[in-house]
Amino acid sequence: MPSVPPLPPAPPDPRLSLDVLTPAARAWLDEAVARVAAEPSAIRALFPAARRHCGRASLNEHWSTDEAARAVLLTSLPLRGKALADEVADLYRHGDPAEQRAVLRALPLLDDLDDLDDLAADGSHGSYGELTLSLVREALRANDTRVIEAALGPYAAARLPQPEYRQAVLKCVFLDLPLTRVTGIDARADHELVRMLADFAHERIAAGRTVPTDVWPLVRRFPDIADTLATRARSLAPTRPEAVARALAALGEGPAGTPPQEEV
Repeated sequence: MPSVPPLPPAPPDPRLSLDVLTPAARAWLDEAVARVAAEPSAIRALFPAARRHCGRASLNEHWSTDEAARAVLLTSLPLRGKALADEVADLYRHGDPAEQRAVLRALPLLDDLDDLDDLAADGSHGSYGELTLSLVREALRANDTRVIEAALGPYAAARLPQPEYRQAVLKCVFLDLPLTRVTGIDARADHELVRMLADFAHERIAAGRTVPTDVWPLVRRFPDIADTLATRARSLAPTRPEAVARALAALGEGPAGTPPQEEV
């Protein structure tokens, strides 16, 4: 069994990324934060306006300026438990894709604020965690790869049940979304997920198609799966020689004991 790396940390504090804002944008955001803190419902008008006032420039691998500004607004909400989850869900469900990405990226920050013991009175809605995890599930049912990427961030890496995580990763490879963009993939890739990826690779080889290069390192982590895939691939050599040669090279089964290679 390969060693399992730890899950990645929560995203960086968005406030620390917003020192690039213009004075006018900073003044707007400061006023917006104060309004949300005083009247939570104000976020419904301010959240969509963040891009217009703060721009959309990329700040780092996690935030753009509008996403960071929206995350700041979300963390300014003086709500907890179900009330917080309901407000966040409304913003997500009424938002455009950029607003939805901001909600999804901010979920780990809101998780830190939540009182997980605050349940709906009738027990029908569950905790904050279940309500917000439902947003991740909604995002994963869509076909917008940028929304799916945002959904598979630190929050999903820490909280999405393993069967659902496996299906989400498999959807990523079918949509050609690089697995390097899936947060926590190294920690969450268990034997069953890698077996599923190997089956996907076999289907690609049988069709004479290219297998995404980021599938191979995961398959090689489990020698039994890699060996089985190599055996299955060899049986396809008469009809798919080029695809089989690429796969065997990627699995470290190249000629004359050559080392493993990435597929090109």
